[in-house]
Amino acid sequence: MAPSTVWQILKNAGTSPAPRRDGPGWAEFLRSQAQGILALDFFTADLLNGAKVYVLAVIEHGTRRVRIPGATGHPAQSWVVQQARNLLMDLDDAWMSVKFVLHDRDSSFTAAFDAVFQAAGARVVRSAVQTPRMNAIMERWIGSCRRELLDRTLIWNQRHLMTVLREYEDFYNTHRPHRTLNQAAPLRPLPDDITDLDHVRVLRRDRAGGVIHEYRLVA
Repeated sequence: MAPSTVWQILKNAGTSPAPRRDGPGWAEFLRSQAQGILALDFFTADLLNGAKVYVLAVIEHGTRRVRIPGATGHPAQSWVVQQARNLLMDLDDAWMSVKFVLHDRDSSFTAAFDAVFQAAGARVVRSAVQTPRMNAIMERWIGSCRRELLDRTLIWNQRHLMTVLREYEDFYNTHRPHRTLNQAAPLRPLPDDITDLDHVRVLRRDRAGGVIHEYRLVA
């Protein structure tokens, strides 16, 4: 049915157009509340034996800092709730105040999981059905993790998976440049301007068995 037909039917029935909604859109909300938004999601990783492991990832919208609380083959409610508690303790240690917790409608994010954050004063926002762009920052990070690490690494077991993920987490937070942060990293500000490039060398550091490379300026 064409939009014009729908319009004509509503007009004939005396139904007026929906009123224009005031207030910020979703993108404006994310930008204005970035410092208080915590986004979460699960993604899967395959082991060499064919087993599938579920990884919980968290990203702070304001700083773009990533945390990987843990991974499990069976994300039962007790495990997921404990990860939420551990995460809140880590955030308290980092003096971060969470106002909004954003995640999708995965069944692993149970009411008990949400209650942990709600008890701490945070509001839980579930993304709408089939709208991955509502949690786009988290989705982009998962894509980067796959392209830069998991798609190029053979994972032996769950312990090996967490080892390489911790390595990538540290690389992402302390070295990888971000356009949103003007090419700085979440935990590393940009160095002072270097004017005398003749006395500067570039040092390469291999990480995750050579899958990831870091490049640093050495005077």
